[in-house]
Amino acid sequence: MNQTKIISRILFYICSVLSAGYLLTFVYSLSCLITGFAVTPYKEEKFLHINYPFTEQPFLNIENNYPYMIFSFMSVLITYGIFFWLSARVFKVFFQQKLFTQENIDQLKKFYLYNIFIPLPLVIIASFFVEVESMIWGLVFIHFMLGIFCLFLANIFKQGLHLQNEQDLFI
Repeated sequence: MNQTKIISRILFYICSVLSAGYLLTFVYSLSCLITGFAVTPYKEEKFLHINYPFTEQPFLNIENNYPYMIFSFMSVLITYGIFFWLSARVFKVFFQQKLFTQENIDQLKKFYLYNIFIPLPLVIIASFFVEVESMIWGLVFIHFMLGIFCLFLANIFKQGLHLQNEQDLFI
């Protein structure tokens, strides 16, 4: 179990950093696009550079049309920011002192609900506005399978909590 705690702690920190990176990029990009600060158009204004703060160095390159910005850029940043935040919370479950708690089950539930019910509708809506590559459908399937796996894990944790509570009654 010690190995699990070490690996889950490392993955918790990695996912936390990734989540912060995606969410900060989302906030910075949104503020740049709204205000026009640190945005440089190029190639006859068909594309935009979002520059690093207070520089002219390109940080992100995006197409200059609203459906692309919303569905292929901003929605990806926010949904993966949330995904990695929820992933970090799931990994945190595995290095807690007490494994089978209602709070831990709730973390697993949030993760599986997000992965089962968010990616597919988001990609279907996006497909009305932008071209969705076949690789994206593969990612949707992977998220769905990850959600199903976490659903099974949450049910195992529920059973563990039930058994733990029964054992506490006998003592």
